[in-house]
Amino acid sequence: MLRARGAFATLLAAAGFRLTLLSARVSNEEGIAGKEFDHLTLRIDLEDAWLADVGFGDNFLEPLRLVSELEQQDAAGSFRLIDAGERWRLERRQPDRSWRLQYDFSLLPRQLSDFAGMCWYHQTSPDSHFTRNRVCSHATPYGRVTLSGMRLIITFNGRKEEQVLAAEADWHAALRDHFGIVFGQEAPEQ
Repeated sequence: MLRARGAFATLLAAAGFRLTLLSARVSNEEGIAGKEFDHLTLRIDLEDAWLADVGFGDNFLEPLRLVSELEQQDAAGSFRLIDAGERWRLERRQPDRSWRLQYDFSLLPRQLSDFAGMCWYHQTSPDSHFTRNRVCSHATPYGRVTLSGMRLIITFNGRKEEQVLAAEADWHAALRDHFGIVFGQEAPEQ
């Protein structure tokens, strides 16, 4: 997770973009923000400031303008950023038209090493949702494909379909068919 975001930041910096690593605190189902350094997001400065993020699951795909209270449409949905003083809030429009906090973040510049402790926690702690469930997800031109536990979730043009897989063999087949990942000696189909 952290390597992907660190690699993305390195790629953008090598391409000449001015960017800042930011610490985000991910919101739980009750809307309560987690610990500092729970998530890494990026500020990119062009003529305007933008927020870019990879690795946050079903979230915005295109960078968002770092402007408070501006509703911004993306293929993944509607989002807005709220300047709440010392922290900013990323919110997503829900089907009932309400807003739900995704995470909050500080504009204080960070180093990649600042995230090492929380990265270690997410990779090793039995309390981390990453160690309690198998998750694989990627954006597609028309939505997203996610394999979470025994659930295959396919979003296509805003329509979400979920299928509960019956057996471990079905899970392996979904991993192979949708992500090109194969365990063991089985070779991917060409």
